[in-house]
Amino acid sequence: MTRRDMLLAAGVTSALAATPASLESASQSARLNYREYFRSLPDALRDMAAKALQQREIELARAKTPAAIAARQRWVRDTFWSLIGGKRERPAVQIRSRSQIERERYVIEKIVYSGRPGEWISANVYVPKTGSAKFPGVLFQAGHTKNGKAGYTYQCCCQALAQLGFVVLIFDPIGQGERTNYPGPDGLTRFPAADDEHTVPGRQLLLAGETMTRLQLEDALTSLDVLSQHPSVDASRIGVAGQSGGGTLTMMVAAVDERVAAAVVSCGNTENIACRDFQPPGSIDDAEQNFVDSGPNGFDRWDLLWPFAPRPLLMLTSAMDFFDVYSPNYIRNSRQEYARLSRVYQTLDRSDRIGCCESPLPHGLAFLLRLELYRWFTKWLLGSDHRIESEPSVAPEDDRVLWATASGSVTRAYGSKTAFDLVRAGASAITTPAAAVLDLRPLLRIASHGTRSELHVLSTAASRRCSITAAEVQSAPGVWVPMWIFAPQHGAKKMIMLLDPLGRNQHCQESDFCHELAEQVMVCVPDLRGFGDLQPEYSPGNPAYARSHQQDDAYAWASMVLGCSLLGQRVEDLLAVLGALHLQFRNADSALLAAQGALTIPALCAAALDPRISALYLSDHLVSWRSITEHEEYSAQFSNFLFGILRHTDLPQIASSLAPRPVTLANCVDGRGAVLAEDKLRDVYRGPHMRFSTAKQWDAGTLLSLL
Repeated sequence: MTRRDMLLAAGVTSALAATPASLESASQSARLNYREYFRSLPDALRDMAAKALQQREIELARAKTPAAIAARQRWVRDTFWSLIGGKRERPAVQIRSRSQIERERYVIEKIVYSGRPGEWISANVYVPKTGSAKFPGVLFQAGHTKNGKAGYTYQCCCQALAQLGFVVLIFDPIGQGERTNYPGPDGLTRFPAADDEHTVPGRQLLLAGETMTRLQLEDALTSLDVLSQHPSVDASRIGVAGQSGGGTLTMMVAAVDERVAAAVVSCGNTENIACRDFQPPGSIDDAEQNFVDSGPNGFDRWDLLWPFAPRPLLMLTSAMDFFDVYSPNYIRNSRQEYARLSRVYQTLDRSDRIGCCESPLPHGLAFLLRLELYRWFTKWLLGSDHRIESEPSVAPEDDRVLWATASGSVTRAYGSKTAFDLVRAGASAITTPAAAVLDLRPLLRIASHGTRSELHVLSTAASRRCSITAAEVQSAPGVWVPMWIFAPQHGAKKMIMLLDPLGRNQHCQESDFCHELAEQVMVCVPDLRGFGDLQPEYSPGNPAYARSHQQDDAYAWASMVLGCSLLGQRVEDLLAVLGALHLQFRNADSALLAAQGALTIPALCAAALDPRISALYLSDHLVSWRSITEHEEYSAQFSNFLFGILRHTDLPQIASSLAPRPVTLANCVDGRGAVLAEDKLRDVYRGPHMRFSTAKQWDAGTLLSLL
């Protein structure tokens, strides 16, 4: 600490027995300089991304020979499977329904086939009418249209490819078309976008250590099985293509399946998370496109394309995608990585097998991109250099015409499991240990920075009933946690720390109950990363993109990808504050930690790690992580999720580990936000140290009674 900090800190310490005059003198002794706290969370992510980028680039620099490239390719396949939950054996495919409709130059087969046990996949297969030999096949993967395989431009592409001599299979991804999981009145999703059909259950899956990435990839590989076994298909000439989310899924298939002879990725999410000039929260997208822990493994999205070399690969992009579909780095990072991958093709003496094309139009499989796709597959799967200048005549069908089921739903027609069925079954199969883990730090991914938490006092101001000190603590490199400290005008040996999702500034006004509390006890009100003054700044770029990614969820995803959960970061902040206060106010003999809403879980975890917290009060607390998996729609804050946490512990077990310290739960809620009765709470929160209230109380009298 500087001499100035020490003098000001001494003023705060003496506030336990200070006079208003001495506090006023302390506040006038130096100029006040607040930090730009809104940079703390983004800077923390920048630091993580920079480390991940450095690790990846060191490894990529070694891949300069064919042998080194082959080793890198093997590493990518193995690492990708490991990150998404591991490779599983796929059961033999059963085709349950098959019908067809005749068109002048092709036939559309409507089929339903088995996926994972109890699941059924709806698809259309476009088969040419002319030609006697077997045709090359194309697996087309739809982007995130609500109607899945019936998307307008996807139909155009499939119809045209069939007329050009390809058998094309296009299937409904999870949550789209006839596989909609959360249907509204029209049968399509009741959510704002099909993306939510992936991400809502995708978040829940994480709690059990499962990923939407693996589910999506398994469906694609099963569909590739069906295409390869089609009687009209030459299995040695298989192409894979997709648009948008389907383009990203194409990258995944290309990474793991040797059967693919050529690939076209159109407008996929080809931006790395850990890239140069990283702009937090980065290119966070749907659940299946965010690879948890990929950062610390030195793995990123472009790595998916390395195993495909030197097979023919075409990259199609919209130059406008960095406006509002993907992050501001999308085009720049994609071009950088494309150049790097091109050098791999050069090293393997196959420079002609990689290509790219940028469209000036908005995100979509536009006409000019479809032409490039036709040309690529015609060259590499048909062996023709004929340059296609126009699209065959296409006429997209009404959604119902393409239904492979009578009702337009595989769930209604065949009782197919939904995504939530998978969530619930996966969680039910896990028996969470009855005892809490001894140390939560590895699960929270709390880093050890080797720094000692010290209280930096910025200024102290006298108030009518107490003194108010502005202070801060450094909890991680570049991260400063601001707080208010309300000190009585007389001595006090008790302390209350308040955590409010609305931020510390809700409690600094004279009318607030903090002034009432401070007549008897020391009160500390900090902000934690993402809340109050630590809400992150907007990233640069298009306002539509920046606004949609300013949400807490986006920063939670980015933190998971970069290897340090946002929950863990907040616990880290809280532990730093507690440590600094302990050093500063050693004569405090008891400390109550009181938290509301989304901050109760960080408070509970911090209490389990710091025995100096003598009592805990949690208002609007989530009953358990498991409860999130028991409700189709849930309201629990995603930033409190941890990957695979149910395999290790749950919130009741953590609370149990605090005994004999008293823990009070007020207005406790389940995963959907419904208040739970006391008898239900006693079934899961056991021990004489547990206290319960169904009233939502956040006032001076309630908190003082707990000390």
